[in-house]
Amino acid sequence: MTNMTLAVPEDLHEIMKKHSEIKWSEIARQALWNHARKLELMDKMLSKSTLTEKDAERIGHSIKHGIAKRHGLK
Repeated sequence: MTNMTLAVPEDLHEIMKKHSEIKWSEIARQALWNHARKLELMDKMLSKSTLTEKDAERIGHSIKHGIAKRHGLK
């Protein structure tokens, strides 16, 4: 197994020190696995997609415009 070093904010580190009974490396490992699984699923779902970057930008612009219009911002 490969080792990894993480930098955490000082306030998070203080909380972690208060709860030394928790295996923080296991928590981090599970979080990384969960995120990796989501990425793998997304890759699998998109592998046969014909949607281009330009298509995605156009759809995003259309959605933002619709939301702005609905809320009276345009």
